[in-house]
Amino acid sequence: MEEYGKILIIATPIFLILIIIEKIYGIYKKEDTAPLIDSVSSISSGITNSVKDVLGLSLTFISYEWLVSKIAVFHLEASVLSFCIAFFVIDFYGYWSHRLAHQINFLWNKHAIHHSSEEFNLACALRQPIASLVNLFTFLLIPAALLGVPATVIAITLPLHLFLQFWYHTKHIKKMGFIEHILVTPSHHRVHHAINPEYLDKNHSQIFIFWDKLFGTFQAELDDVPPVFGITRPAQTWNPIKINFQHLTLLIKDAWRAEKWKDKLTIWFKPTGWRPENFEEKYPVHKIENVYNFEKYGTQNSQKLIYWSVAQMLITLLFVTYLFDNIAKIGLPNIFVYGFFILITIYSYSELMDKSKYAVFWEGFRFIIAIAIILYYGDWFGLNQLFSFANYIILSYLSFSFITTIYFVIIDFKTLPPSPTINF
Repeated sequence: MEEYGKILIIATPIFLILIIIEKIYGIYKKEDTAPLIDSVSSISSGITNSVKDVLGLSLTFISYEWLVSKIAVFHLEASVLSFCIAFFVIDFYGYWSHRLAHQINFLWNKHAIHHSSEEFNLACALRQPIASLVNLFTFLLIPAALLGVPATVIAITLPLHLFLQFWYHTKHIKKMGFIEHILVTPSHHRVHHAINPEYLDKNHSQIFIFWDKLFGTFQAELDDVPPVFGITRPAQTWNPIKINFQHLTLLIKDAWRAEKWKDKLTIWFKPTGWRPENFEEKYPVHKIENVYNFEKYGTQNSQKLIYWSVAQMLITLLFVTYLFDNIAKIGLPNIFVYGFFILITIYSYSELMDKSKYAVFWEGFRFIIAIAIILYYGDWFGLNQLFSFANYIILSYLSFSFITTIYFVIIDFKTLPPSPTINF
């Protein structure tokens, strides 16, 4: 946990700088692909995912280390060769786990968050799941285990492989010549994120594009079919925690409402989007029918709300950085208390971004949690050792945030149209 936290402290400012550069470049080219409120939601999703990972909130039924101990034919040392093998096998593993997440109903729940943005930009790369609480695909690493690639090499290569998928989430880089035949490029990945019928469920590769060509899921970006981004059942919320469980909520409801036991049991393993017969009429869910004619979510916002949301996200990043830099000092079980506070924080300000009246409740709840933490521990997880007045800073910020939330709900939102409700 501690090592991964240190990696994230280095990676996070790099990602943010690149996101800012893309924003400035888009404004300069008069082709801004990164609305601020969309980027706040995307970065907030990345925060929830990183907190979940650092807290170790996932279960692996078969560990890679166990696989190596049982089936290794060779025993490689950590070397350039073992890292290259690990990277190649992880990319194979990534292709199939990614493809299955698109094709099986219950697996789509953990991946829908990544496709939920109706924009395509570097920030949307950070839309990563917190719903992936169980790792089912360790068996796909069997080739590396047979060769005896050390678990430490896999542990280092996995986040590196993930971080290398960041750069191609952009509309500003067009087709890249011969590189298109080897690596996943922005053009390939635009196809993957598109909801055009021509592009659905294509280009699942993560680094090397030849997996799609080998297994029949490749589609080039067509000049006469501009990609339209999002998911066909749009999220209609900026709240990343809600998005993480929307599809699961629908599956549970449909399984409960299904009259046939066969449907109750098989709905989980059917192709993504499958519902029992006549459910689209009996229990309709908003779905985009014409990808070239629909209204994007959350485009009507006051500038005050947008800038306040950006400020809340940046302050949350400060809280998270302190957590990642002090995991050992904060210790168990206190890091889970801290992680819970971060998740409530994101839930609160993203509810405000959705113009929900319940944002006041969540902000008040967050304020109460913070007061309870300071009263119980005496300070903010040891922060007083750095700043003797840390308690006053945090309580002042939270007081101001609570008052500001009340202002938006009571006054500012009255001048804007309400956000659409979400139907499951």
